[in-house]
Amino acid sequence: MVKETGFYDTLGVKPNATPDELKRAYRKLALKFHPDKNPTEGEKFKQISQAYEVLSDAKKRELYDRGGEKAIKEGGTGGGGGGSFASPMDIFDMFFGGGSRMHRERKGKNIVHQITVTLEDLYNGATRKLAVRKILSVIDVKVEGVGKELHRCACLAMAQACSHKDRCKACGGRKILRQKKILEVHIDKGMRDGQKIVFHGEGDQEPGLEPGDIIIVLDQLEHPRFTRRGENLVMSMELQLVEALCGFKKPIQTLDNRTLLITSHPGELIKPGDTKCVLNEGMPTYRRPFEKGRLIIHFSVLFPQDNFLPKHKLKELENHLPEKVDAEQPDSMDDDLYIYADLEECDFANRKRPNHHYYYMDEDDCASTGGVQCQTS
Repeated sequence: MVKETGFYDTLGVKPNATPDELKRAYRKLALKFHPDKNPTEGEKFKQISQAYEVLSDAKKRELYDRGGEKAIKEGGTGGGGGGSFASPMDIFDMFFGGGSRMHRERKGKNIVHQITVTLEDLYNGATRKLAVRKILSVIDVKVEGVGKELHRCACLAMAQACSHKDRCKACGGRKILRQKKILEVHIDKGMRDGQKIVFHGEGDQEPGLEPGDIIIVLDQLEHPRFTRRGENLVMSMELQLVEALCGFKKPIQTLDNRTLLITSHPGELIKPGDTKCVLNEGMPTYRRPFEKGRLIIHFSVLFPQDNFLPKHKLKELENHLPEKVDAEQPDSMDDDLYIYADLEECDFANRKRPNHHYYYMDEDDCASTGGVQCQTS
C-alpha cells in the first residue's frame, strides 16, 4: 500500500506499474514537454524528471511508497543528509543515450525525435522520411553566399570580428546557421517500442565542438488484435460452446497479410481459459528476422442462453455427457430435513432487501408474550 501517489500521477501510471510501463510513460511525457518543444513547460518537465528518477530506482521507489515525497527529500536514499534530485536535462540525456556530462560538453546538442510506428512496421520493417532542423557551424563548412559562389565566413575562420562588408550573408556573423535535412529512417524487422535509432554526428554542430547525434525513438501504436510480449504475439479468441466441444476452423490475418487457419479437431476439447500456441508465428527476432517467436492464443468460451433446448432434448444431451457427480447423500431423504435453494442472478449493483423477515425468539420470550405459543420438541 503506497502512502501517496503524486509521482505516479505525474507519469500517468498506476502504483503497481512495471519498470517498462514507467519507461514508456517517461519517454512520451519527456519528449512532449521538453523545453525545446515547449519552452513554457519547464516546471512540468522538471516534475516528470523527478518522478521518473525516484520511481525508476528500486530503493528510492520503495522509500517513496513507504514515506512519500517527504521521505525522499529528507534523505535515506543514499544514507546522506537531505535528498536531492538530479538535473532534468541529465536524466533526459542519460535516458536517450546522451552520455556523461563531461562527454556532452565536448559535443553539440543531441536532437531527439519520436516517430509513431505500427506493429506491422515492426514486423515487416519499414522506411520513413523525417525532416529535421539542425545547427550547422559555418566555420567548418562552406555556405552559399551571393550568386552561385561558395565561400567561407573568412573572418570567423580566423577568429576575428566581422566587419559589415566581410560578414557572411548566410549566418550574419553569428558563426552558425540552421539547416533543414531529410533523414531516411530504416525500421528493421523485430525492432521494439522505445528502441532508438542513432544518426551519429548528424545533430547540432556548434563552433569548437564535435557534432551531436540525432536520436530517433520508436513509439508503437496499440494494435487492435495483437499484443507483443518480447518475441511473442498474444491474442484472444472467443468460441461458441459447440466449437469448443466439437472442433472449429477460424482464420486469422497475420501482420504480413497471410491467413492462418486455426484448427481444433473434433474431440480436442478447448476449455474456458485454455492457452494454445502456434510456433514460428510471433514477432521476428531483431537482426535475425527468420527466427520468430510464438503466437499465443487465450481462449474464452461462450455458453448458450437459458432454455436453449427443450427438456426432452436436454435429456438426450445428458446421455452424451459424462455422468453427474452427485454429493454424498444420507440414507434417509426426508424433505423436512432440507432447505431447497434456487439459483438466481447476482445483481450487486441493485441489491434489494428480501421481503421476508425472520424473528428468532427464545422460549422465555414466548412465555412472556401471552398471545404467542411456541412449539417445543
